[in-house]
Amino acid sequence: MKPLPTLRQLRYLVAVVDRCHFGQAAEACLVSQSTLSAGLQELEDLLGATLVERTRRSVLPTPLGREIAERARQLLKGAEELVEITRSAADPMSGALHLGVIPTIGPFLIPRVMPALREAFPRLRLYLREDQTARLLGQLNAGKLDAALLALPYPMGDLETEDIAEDRFSFVCPTGHRLSGGDPAQPVAVPSEDLLLLEDGHCLRDHAMAACALDATPHNTAFQGTSLHTLVQMVANGLGVTLLPQMAVDSGILRGLDLAVRPLAGDRPGRRIALAWRRTSGRKETFQRLAEALRAEMTRNDA
Repeated sequence: MKPLPTLRQLRYLVAVVDRCHFGQAAEACLVSQSTLSAGLQELEDLLGATLVERTRRSVLPTPLGREIAERARQLLKGAEELVEITRSAADPMSGALHLGVIPTIGPFLIPRVMPALREAFPRLRLYLREDQTARLLGQLNAGKLDAALLALPYPMGDLETEDIAEDRFSFVCPTGHRLSGGDPAQPVAVPSEDLLLLEDGHCLRDHAMAACALDATPHNTAFQGTSLHTLVQMVANGLGVTLLPQMAVDSGILRGLDLAVRPLAGDRPGRRIALAWRRTSGRKETFQRLAEALRAEMTRNDA
C-alpha cells in the first residue's frame, strides 16, 4: 500500500501556502525552517509533484499546491474535530475556545458577561477575535474560529445558531431635534436624509435600514461611521440622527452627551444576538452551554 501524507506534512504545506515564506511558516508551526522544508520536500516526493516554487527571495505555491492545500485544510479540520469530540466528552467546558465577535457586540456585551463566564467555567480559556461578520464567518468555516457571536438576520449557510437575546433599536438625536419628544418614534418618521449609518460591511447598517424600511430610500452617505462610538459623536455634533442597539445604550455610550434617546414605536424592530458554530463541530454541547450561560447573564442584567 502506498504511503499517505501525514497531518504534519499537510500542516507544513498549508502554512507555506498561507504565508509564502518559509521562515514565517516554520514559526507558525513551531518548528525550525529546516524541519519544515524537509517535511514539505517529503510530501512532494511522496506525491511526485512540485507544490511550491522556490527561489532565493520568494516561495510561490503552484496551482496544484494551492489545490492540495485547500483539501488539506479540510483534513486538518476534521482531525482537530476528532480531538475536540474526545476532549468535550470528558469536560465540555474546558480547554481553549476561539470565539469571534462583531464590533457592534463585543465592546458592549463582553465586559458584561466575561466575569460570570470565568466564574462559571474556570477551565474554559476564551480567546476573542473581533471582526466584521463576513470575515468571521470565513474564519469559522475555515476552522480558525470555534464559534462566533453575531447579529441576525444574516445568511449563515450551513452553520448552526442559537439565539441569545433580542437587541432592540433606539432612535438617537440631538435634544433640539423635532423627533426628540417623549413619545416613541415612528420608524417611518425617521428622516432618511439625516440618518447616519455605519460604513458598508457592518451588518448593523443593514439591520438599521431594514428597521426603518430604508432599503431603497436615499439616506445620508456623506458621513459613515467606522464604529458606534464614532456615530454617537457625529450625532452629538449635529450631523444627523442614528439608530443604536439597546446594548450599546445600556453600556453608557451616550453618557455625558446632550442627546435624546427614544424607543421605536410598534414592535420595536432590532436584531437577534446569536452564537454560531460549524454543524460538523464536535463541541456542540460546549456551544449550547455557552449560549445558555450568555442568555442567562443577559436576562439577569436586563432584569
